[in-house]
Amino acid sequence: MEVVLIDGTYELFRHYYAMPSAKDVDGNEVAAVRGVVHSVLGLITSGARHVGVATDHVIESFRNELWPGYKTGAGIEPDLYAQFPLLEEALAAAGVMVWPMTEFEADDALASAAAIAARDSRVERVVIATPDKDLAQSVRGSRVIQLNRRTKTMFDETGVRAKFGVGPESIPDYLALVGDASDGYPGLPGWGPRSAAGVLSRFGHLEGIPESALDNVCTVAANEPSTLRHHVIDYVVHMRHHLRQILG
Repeated sequence: MEVVLIDGTYELFRHYYAMPSAKDVDGNEVAAVRGVVHSVLGLITSGARHVGVATDHVIESFRNELWPGYKTGAGIEPDLYAQFPLLEEALAAAGVMVWPMTEFEADDALASAAAIAARDSRVERVVIATPDKDLAQSVRGSRVIQLNRRTKTMFDETGVRAKFGVGPESIPDYLALVGDASDGYPGLPGWGPRSAAGVLSRFGHLEGIPESALDNVCTVAANEPSTLRHHVIDYVVHMRHHLRQILG
């Protein structure tokens, strides 16, 4: 049995900007919904039998209370935002399992579903269909993998290490250090992918860096010895905590 978990929010955005405009009888924009539904039904037609789609029914989540700069619905085109409920309704009507998220995010639903499915001995593989870097932390060996449907690129655990320089378990620490503009958190000044991967490949997690190594680590990786020492508890550990997905 293969379980396919789809990031409906990403798919709706992707189809909104890729599809020509189409309106229903009331003049409402529906092209993105049509595109996503057609794509999901095509997946089912090609053989997928266990499919779930998670959406951000509300863009804001509990993380906005933890980090004031976290992503919001501001700036989203109104005729795109209005298609979220329609997409959820259309997929449910087609018999697809849909998780419309409000307090939590679509990412949380995907990570939770992946963890639950992976515990089921009947499941041979779980495919998390999203390019979102956050979900790389949910990859497990070659049994739970990540798929970018647009580029048709798959990442198992070896692929995650090749891409980021760290294993899935260190992805929250990695993103806390380097930041992620799409989610609205900046990372630490002076830290990039190479320096973050170098430190985390040795220590695993930020909490794993011994006090005696902090100054040396910061000097080598960030060239600012005070940067990590000053922020590691106030920012990085805090950010790492809320970047972790809800794993069921």
